[in-house]
Amino acid sequence: MRLFSLAAFAAAATLAVSPAIAQDRDGWPSSLTIGTASQGGTYFIYGTGLGGLITEELGINASGEVTGGPVQNATLVETGDHQVGLVTMGPAYEAWTGMSELAPGLEHKNLRALFPMYQTPFQAVALTASGISGVSDLDGKRVSVGPAGGTAATYWPRFFEILGVSPEITYSGANDAVGQVKDGLIDTFTFAAGVPIAAFAQIAAENDVQIFGFTEEERGKILEVRPELAAFDVPAGTYQGFEEVGPTVALWNFAVSHADMPESLAYEITKLVMENTERMVQIHSTAAETIPANVDKNTFLPYHPGAVRYFDEIGVDIPDELRG
Repeated sequence: MRLFSLAAFAAAATLAVSPAIAQDRDGWPSSLTIGTASQGGTYFIYGTGLGGLITEELGINASGEVTGGPVQNATLVETGDHQVGLVTMGPAYEAWTGMSELAPGLEHKNLRALFPMYQTPFQAVALTASGISGVSDLDGKRVSVGPAGGTAATYWPRFFEILGVSPEITYSGANDAVGQVKDGLIDTFTFAAGVPIAAFAQIAAENDVQIFGFTEEERGKILEVRPELAAFDVPAGTYQGFEEVGPTVALWNFAVSHADMPESLAYEITKLVMENTERMVQIHSTAAETIPANVDKNTFLPYHPGAVRYFDEIGVDIPDELRG
């Protein structure tokens, strides 16, 4: 009888400390893949850290996978190849409306928002010895815009067109691109990621570089043409040797899932992230913006019913038209 009591007590204790395991897990996959971006970028760090947190707390083998970035992530989730994807809302809107560069004509109507992540500012880096200190210096220069299909590769060519600059564009992952800058194979690496961008921080610590966004005049021209973007000031001291605020533009990022993800799983993932800000910030400092108050930064993509259930529970309003 005593043995039975001890066993019962142990089982009850296990349930008490593992509420996620006690939830309805019907339909949950045994593993889960999170689409990130190239190594050296914020998505890769954020996504692999998120995967580790899900594995630890929800008992699913979750991992981040290197991809081309948000454009590809949206399609991988739409087709069911990935269960979760990290996306910026510009490429997500184009995918939602069938204007994705990767899958033109395919409306990604199975995408569902889970939670807000952070803002992605656009920045560029060049060796000081190159004489490049701003976008106006890039005409005719060799410029990497990050991996094909990523947010940077989608938007930087648009910025160049708006500003009347015509560089020679190439594509590469973040780590490869900074290596090419250091080796003189390209003149500038233009990218988009939550700050500090790991690859930028590394090259700034090892080399004399210029890190820049846009002048106020350039930013004004861009915002007039691309209303999905917002003004953003990179804080002073973000990178070694840069003690002034850096003006640029930014897009919001969200984690998305497929509409068919089990409601209980979407609920648990959303709850896990929203209630563990400190843990998320340990993964990457940008996660300071990964909070419920920023759910209103999504204005078009329906939230997964599991995410809606969580936000309803904590009193965060989700508009009727975004209840997926």
